Parts: sequence; C-alpha cells; structure tokens
Amino acid sequence: MRTKALASCFAAFLAGLATSGCSVTVAPVVAPDPQVACPGGVTAWRLEIADQRAERSDSPKVVETIRQSLVRSLPGCHWVSQAGAPLIGIELHRFSVKQDGNWEAAIEWSVVARDAGGRTLTEFQAESLISRPNYRGVDNEKAALQEALDQVMRRTLTGLRSVPSAR
Repeated sequence: MRTKALASCFAAFLAGLATSGCSVTVAPVVAPDPQVACPGGVTAWRLEIADQRAERSDSPKVVETIRQSLVRSLPGCHWVSQAGAPLIGIELHRFSVKQDGNWEAAIEWSVVARDAGGRTLTEFQAESLISRPNYRGVDNEKAALQEALDQVMRRTLTGLRSVPSAR
C-alpha cells in the first residue's frame, strides 16, 4: 500500500515537472527570404521580446532563441537599441512541452511592428500546437518543441515580411 502511494506521488511529481517551464534547449530557426531581407523597407529596427509566461525560469534561454531566430532570418536588418527606432515587439505567452500520451508542444506569442512615430504597421498572433508520438531512441520532447518553434517562427516571419513600407 505504501509503495503504491509513493509511486502515485512520484508520478504526480513527474507530471508537475512535465507541465512546468520548459527546460529543453532548441536551436534557433533560420529562414531568410532573399526577396525581403528586412520588413517594411526599413533596415534599422529595435527588437523587444517580453516574456509574459507565468513560469519564466528558462526565460533568458527562450528569449535568446527567439532573438537569434529573428536576427538570423532577417539578415538585411540592422538591430538598434535607441528608443526612436521602428519596433518589432514579441510578447511571449506560451513556450512549453509536456507528455500526455503523446508529446504536446505549444508556442504562442503576439507580434507588433511599429514605425518610428509609434504607429502600428502590423499586429498579429502566432502560435503552434504540435502533438508528436513518443518514438523510441529519439528526444521526442526536443523534437516536438523544435517543430513548434519552426512553425511559429515561419508564421511570424511571413507576417513581418508583409509589413508595409514604414518610411
């Protein structure tokens, strides 16, 4: 009886770990488009990424992965820090993976692009929900999260590449 109770507690502990913050490291998604090297015909953008998730223990790692994905995918952009520059803003709402039979990865964020005067050029949501079977011999947790990041980043880049001229 005691063994069964301990096993139940351990299973609950593992379930809690699986649904808490994401500790998996994934590679940045690099998807440059030779036709649109930088959104809106502007070459200097300020990039702000705000992590709004409840559990943010992995925030620096996640934010850097998103930042590197955008920077590498928009090679024609010069990234600046001055306040008066046009802005690409990402507000991160979800970046998680858990096992519930299959591996379930979910990434969701809001994107806004504003010109130097603060006018909104575009604003949209980008999200990806991936369900992946638990294959043997594969890091399924990482593979599910990488696939979700690939999808959400491609959606984000598609939205940013359609930004009208900010000049």
